[in-house]
Amino acid sequence: MAIVLKKPPIKETVGALYLCFNKMDENNDWTETFNEEVIKSEVVKNVSVVESVSNKKVYASGKPYLVLAKLNSDDITVETIAFDAETLAKMRGDTVDEGGLIMTGGTKSVRPYFAFGKVVKLNGDKLRLDWYPKCKLTENTDEIATSEDSYSEQTDKLTISALPFDSEEHVSVYVESGVNWPASLTEDKFFAKPILKTADLATATSGA
Repeated sequence: MAIVLKKPPIKETVGALYLCFNKMDENNDWTETFNEEVIKSEVVKNVSVVESVSNKKVYASGKPYLVLAKLNSDDITVETIAFDAETLAKMRGDTVDEGGLIMTGGTKSVRPYFAFGKVVKLNGDKLRLDWYPKCKLTENTDEIATSEDSYSEQTDKLTISALPFDSEEHVSVYVESGVNWPASLTEDKFFAKPILKTADLATATSGA
């Protein structure tokens, strides 16, 4: 038996975030089709992802036999120094009229599905690139404080729920340096459009 010493790269910083709105069907349900435009934003201070897992113990012969774990969703919290107002209004399902008035809430308001992507920069110029294909905005903060003699950053938070998007209930897809990283793959290629399966990554790698 061989002992293998591994020295994984450490996280250095969060990179850009990416958003691509879903082309929902007539019932406002998620589809595998997305808008052509992918929005890139370099405003991120912090991103945290918490898995929501439900566990069920199965008993046999009076003792635990196994534990069934089911991943229900990922809860993503994004802290930003700023965020595009038009994009946020669309994520919230707000109504924007031609005169510029933005109306929030309302009985007919529907929050759209979107794909959310993020970049984790590792030391040694290594990367982890993530897509969460089926997301909805669940909460956002809007806080402001008075200015003082010294500058103080004022940040806002977006809370996003990432849901299972396929029959096997996958929630996200990602690539990471050192794990079969395709030779010609770049950040721009990976985020050119949401990736749902292996064939999408092959297309992104080829740049087609």
